[in-house]
Amino acid sequence: MLPPFDTSMILDALSSSESRRHAFRSGFGTGSLMNVRARVERQSSITEPDIESILKVGNYSDTVNQLDMYYGLVKRQLLRHQSPTTGLFPAQAHNKKVGSVRDSIYCAAAVWALYQAYRRIDDDRGKSYELGQSAVKCIRGILSCWFRETSKVENFKSSQRVEYALHTYFDLATGAELSSEEFTFKEGKNNLQIDVISLFLVFLVQMITSGLQIIYTSDEIFFIQNLVYYVERAYRTPDFGMWARGSKYNEGKPEIHASSIGMAKAALEAINGCNLFGDRGCANSVIYVDIDAHNRNRSIFETMLPKESSSKNTDSSLLPALSWPCFATHDEMSYNQTKAKIVKKLKGNYGFKRFLRDGYGTILEDKDREFYTEGETKNFEQIESEWPIFYLFMIIDGVFKGLPDQVLEYQKLLKPRLKRDHLGDPIVPKYFFVPEDSVEYERQDPGSQFRQSSSEGSPSDIFLWGQAMYVIADLLTEGLVHINEIDLIRRYLPSYNRPRRGGRYSAFQGTASDLVVQVVLIAESMRLQAMMATYGIQTQTPHEVEPVQIWPPGELVKVYQNLGVSESFNLTGRPGRPIGALGTSKVYRICGQTILCYPLIFEVSEFYLSHDMSLLIDDIKTELQFVGRYWRLSGRPTVCILIREEHMRDPQFKEMIDLFALLRNGSLEGLKVRTGRLQNLISSSCIEHLDFVSDEDFERLNVQPFTQLKHEYIGYQSLTDVPTALKYTEEDTDFSSFVDKSTYDILEALKLTTTFKGQAELLAILIRREGMHYQIENKSLRDRMIDVKRRAGSVRIWSVVRYCSSILEQLVDSISPFITTVLVNGKLLTVGVIGKEEIVLDKPMTPKEIQLVLYKHVAPYDLMQAVLQQEVLLYCGRLIATNPELFSGILKIRIGWVLKAVELYLTMTNDEELKMNGNTNGSPSQDSLNERSPSELRRLIYKVLTVKEWASDEKLSPLHRRQLEGALSRVPDGFYPKVWLVLSKTLEGINLQGHKIDKKATTTNMTLSELNFRLTVEDMLSKCVNSEYRQIIVELLCILATILERNPELQFRCQVDLDQLISDALQIFLKDTGFGRKNSLDVTKKQSSDESQLFETHILLFCSAPPSLTNGLLARAVVNNLLKGGVQEDAIENDFAERCQIS
Repeated sequence: MLPPFDTSMILDALSSSESRRHAFRSGFGTGSLMNVRARVERQSSITEPDIESILKVGNYSDTVNQLDMYYGLVKRQLLRHQSPTTGLFPAQAHNKKVGSVRDSIYCAAAVWALYQAYRRIDDDRGKSYELGQSAVKCIRGILSCWFRETSKVENFKSSQRVEYALHTYFDLATGAELSSEEFTFKEGKNNLQIDVISLFLVFLVQMITSGLQIIYTSDEIFFIQNLVYYVERAYRTPDFGMWARGSKYNEGKPEIHASSIGMAKAALEAINGCNLFGDRGCANSVIYVDIDAHNRNRSIFETMLPKESSSKNTDSSLLPALSWPCFATHDEMSYNQTKAKIVKKLKGNYGFKRFLRDGYGTILEDKDREFYTEGETKNFEQIESEWPIFYLFMIIDGVFKGLPDQVLEYQKLLKPRLKRDHLGDPIVPKYFFVPEDSVEYERQDPGSQFRQSSSEGSPSDIFLWGQAMYVIADLLTEGLVHINEIDLIRRYLPSYNRPRRGGRYSAFQGTASDLVVQVVLIAESMRLQAMMATYGIQTQTPHEVEPVQIWPPGELVKVYQNLGVSESFNLTGRPGRPIGALGTSKVYRICGQTILCYPLIFEVSEFYLSHDMSLLIDDIKTELQFVGRYWRLSGRPTVCILIREEHMRDPQFKEMIDLFALLRNGSLEGLKVRTGRLQNLISSSCIEHLDFVSDEDFERLNVQPFTQLKHEYIGYQSLTDVPTALKYTEEDTDFSSFVDKSTYDILEALKLTTTFKGQAELLAILIRREGMHYQIENKSLRDRMIDVKRRAGSVRIWSVVRYCSSILEQLVDSISPFITTVLVNGKLLTVGVIGKEEIVLDKPMTPKEIQLVLYKHVAPYDLMQAVLQQEVLLYCGRLIATNPELFSGILKIRIGWVLKAVELYLTMTNDEELKMNGNTNGSPSQDSLNERSPSELRRLIYKVLTVKEWASDEKLSPLHRRQLEGALSRVPDGFYPKVWLVLSKTLEGINLQGHKIDKKATTTNMTLSELNFRLTVEDMLSKCVNSEYRQIIVELLCILATILERNPELQFRCQVDLDQLISDALQIFLKDTGFGRKNSLDVTKKQSSDESQLFETHILLFCSAPPSLTNGLLARAVVNNLLKGGVQEDAIENDFAERCQIS
């Protein structure tokens, strides 16, 4: 018998349903603010939920009704606009032609989030399956579009150029590439957007982990593996960023974006070890990630924060990189600092600005032009459009971070900005702009004016990305989906708190607080092993570690080149990139064999640095510290240190013995180290199974493991028994006269020449005349020069070694990442010979590009500098990564001038030695830089970079201090704001050595905090030909700023001529000190050679005076200039509100 019919239950249900529907259409979901707070706190407190209990549906019927309302919303606002043929979504509902990859990914994410919510329901009437398949259709649609562009992927792996970038917009119906006529300027024609590819990879992994089957075939797996290669070099690839405009000046120029690098880093973490076939996959469907490429992206991303790029001080595009969906950093300080900066600079009453001086959507932007004119961005200051979508990002961030107050704050801000359609559904506007008649009022009082919503994001033209974000945010705040259900791989947790992933493949698991680096010492021969044993250093030979094989890292590169090969797509697999320090710290299992690779630093390189034992010892220490600091995988790193017989013949080999003794004791500069037999260390090592290699492929590779040297006699018992290299000297003979002699005469002379220097010079003449491949007795000139370089290196004749390397146009290994490291630390580099053209390195470069610059612009003027400057580039890259404070105040690292600083220091040191020895007439007895070892050059560079620390203790004279600081191009803290102040108090600008900084052009095009302004100042200072004169100019600008700051009513009537002020101060100095009373010179006028020499002498005297004296003289010169009528006392606008520091 049926129970009695209870009408009150029906009425209660109807009332409850109607209240939920009203609340939903009001734009707040169904819960009160207090309920939202409770849900957020409950969600954030759960790290590993039991889906059966914690996520159990409380009121089944209410939940079904809620989900059905969101299902209707998704059907009406999102799925109705999905292309039935490609599965793509447009950016705007009215656009029936163009499909946007980014918008499609977020729409698929919203559909998938609702799919995840429906999976709680036992009987969803097929809605869950429909939603899941809609998401799959979209992701596969994007893949299908990219499948047609595999040639771009292949080319991009070797050359990250704009024309090889995957497209991010396609024909909505066909998936075909769009013609230029089909684009609008708003959509952007710039497809190089690393963040889009990375975002795709993150959601691909999330959806596969949820159980959706997206990847079908092996060729599709290979394509995804190649997408990993595509994003691996994000750290050195300037792209156009999330907004497809590149720099904020909208000139069509790409730049390095922190958001793109962060998303790439997140994508690499997410997809590493992922089986694209899901739980039913096999070994061949696993994706591999280069851990060293990941680490470069991680370190450079964290270095760039809180900035977005060189031109953008901050950008709202960092929000999805920092928080959902990527969670690219778990460093609380970086996260909080970047987020606070975004909120402070970009948050408005209607949304967030994309970035400062963004003209998109403003009433003043010319919609008919693709690019801006110079200085046009100044027009958009204070009236930038505000995007409410970033309120939604902040709401989601608050849910994941457990910040209920943040969620409530942005819900309140968002509610009045939502629109309604005829059904009462909430609509998220794309942006809000200042109407034309309110522009000036808004500039005068930012945030005071009413803003009008854009036509995009209205009921007639839905902004799909915004609607997708609204659905996800509402599902989370309503508790209908848990954070662990839309982040199944736990990106929001630090790697050490994520669930441990089982299986055969390495995974990012974070670094243990007490990480131990395992070290295996491999001796090249038994006699070397016996000798090491006498000093208590236990080593193993390659025979003793069998069946484990020791490989050179180049052999592992050959194996990885088989990863991702697809004949169907014409993809060749992993590029021949070297395996880095982290990659060689894994133990590999390949076709049943166990392999350990020694690091790249032990490879015998073409470049000459491997001949320097002291350098090798420093590199070993650096390598171990690097591995210990940046290891993020499960299992311990295992580093193989290879000891060769040539090492023990080096005079510095005793230093290496001392290093091994430290390692044996278990500690190296605070790093825990464990040495032992390889067989005993494997069980605790990180083991990587390379199951993609077949037995046939492995045999075809013809891998050559490191082999043991065999000797009949193994009787070396100590270092004293080993034949060491003697100090080698040779006569200095001049062979320049052979340039005019015949090839026959040169060949005859070559046969009779026994010195390395003579052989190298004669071979160089032949190479210039006949070419590298000219044969002498069946041996090319190139091979003969390499042989001379090798033999000279064995006896440490560094001038000959460097000369040979320059003639051979050799390039140091892996120089590109070091240049990129310098650039992302906010510095620029220049190479070139002093007095000649300097080439600015302001973007990451390929090794070939670097080689071309060095040997085209440096070698013709100074052959040795072509390799010396490579050494400096390499060392600066290493130093700035570990000791960035050494480069404080240096914006542009001018490599030629760094070498000049070293030369100046050597001159100063030798001068002091000569004085102490009573020799005041002799010339300094010093070796040239060319003859010093690379390790000695490193120590000298470090010495001059730390001049501030030892200048007082070593009683460095004012002149010498100014010469060193000027050569390093260092300026004091707060210098650039001082220059901005001086510039703002002039009518025309600042002039130095004929180079002028124009006030109007500079203040219109730039802001104080921009890198470009600082570079403009640096360009002016670089016109100084003497380092001490440059430093005096810096001191003068600081004094000018101090006077103007204390007297804000003052303003220069014309330009500030810095040379004239220096000349005036010099005349006062000469008059006060009694020098040159009859030789009054004006530096601003053309001088004869004698006058110029006299002026330089006087300037040296002036620069030799202590700052306490010169500051007073410079101040007097400035005051005199003001009294002569160089100033007007008018009230001027104070535009010195924002200050910055150079670090």
